[in-house]
Amino acid sequence: MMVVPQGESGGNCNVTGCVVDLNKNCPAELRLTGSGDGDESVACRSACEAFGDPMYCCSGAYSTPQTCNPTSYSEYFKTACPSAYSYAYDDGTSTFTCSSANYVITFCPTPANSRKTTGVNQSAESSSSGSSVHRLVGVSSVTVIGFILTSVWWL
Repeated sequence: MMVVPQGESGGNCNVTGCVVDLNKNCPAELRLTGSGDGDESVACRSACEAFGDPMYCCSGAYSTPQTCNPTSYSEYFKTACPSAYSYAYDDGTSTFTCSSANYVITFCPTPANSRKTTGVNQSAESSSSGSSVHRLVGVSSVTVIGFILTSVWWL
């Protein structure tokens, strides 16, 4: 998913999201496989979801920014998707606050319609097939947090 602010008038408005197929190289212990497809990964879970350990969930004794640190699993996601939220306190590189912006949200983006290849003014009309682009308008102030999705989005 990619979130692209447009027409912003203030704040720290950055593109956030990810164009990488995280399932392709997902660590085996986080991989969710489809039925009947052997080892084909259909989803890559978070370490918190996979193990339920407070260290990975940033809960209990690990519930503060001082005690909750990135793990090798969150680093996998961060390396693949640098602007996406990879663990509970990944605020420094993954939290953006925009004022008076509209957003173009692309589900399942391809590199061809990512900001890196199209530039700042990507339009919903110019997106390639295979992606689902939705324009949200009339938003006065929103905090955009990029994160790894582990559930299905229904449109």
